[in-house]
Amino acid sequence: MTTEALILKLSPRSVIGKKVKTLRRQGVAPVHLYGGGAESLSLQVETGVLRRILPRAGYNVPITVEIEGQKGESICFVRQVQRHPVSEELLHVDFLRVDVAKTIQAEVPIILDGEAPAVPNLGGTLLQPMATVMVESLPLDMPASFHIDVTMLNDFEKAVRIGDIQVADNVTILREPEEMIARVAPPRIEEEPEGKEEEELELAEGEEAVAEEGGVTEAGAE
Repeated sequence: MTTEALILKLSPRSVIGKKVKTLRRQGVAPVHLYGGGAESLSLQVETGVLRRILPRAGYNVPITVEIEGQKGESICFVRQVQRHPVSEELLHVDFLRVDVAKTIQAEVPIILDGEAPAVPNLGGTLLQPMATVMVESLPLDMPASFHIDVTMLNDFEKAVRIGDIQVADNVTILREPEEMIARVAPPRIEEEPEGKEEEELELAEGEEAVAEEGGVTEAGAE
């Protein structure tokens, strides 16, 4: 599925270096825009706006960027997000400007829909060894995500593979068709080691004997 480009309005930024801490205290996030054969720009935007748009954009949904005081717009992707290691406060975001006429590559999330019958019916566990997949397409054709129906996984033999993803002709998945996306694993059965029951019985009998020999006796008893 392809999502329309999100729109983000940015403003020029004159504050750089360590002084950007002042911006952050004012609720403004520093951002950097580069790529596409144009000059790199130091920009800024309200932190609250970024917090709302980043989860929707991820790293593979195109964003239409408009810059205050400049004509035109750029198609960009989130390239890097910096957060505070403890508080996870949003510190800085890099946006990559792209040429809409040239193909790009990006990791697209894979979302599993429905319930695999082998989980409730057979006690299995749904496994998803592949959560994203590398895709190549034009920027505005890049899928936001791939939704996979797992209701066909009704036993432990079936699996969902790359070849099961339906994509448009102008979108290429850069993985082999037979690679596995998801399957249901059977429940683990822990077998008792041979002879363990006999060992436990002997141990119990030995404990009883110790208890009898070392038990408290009545005063005056021989």
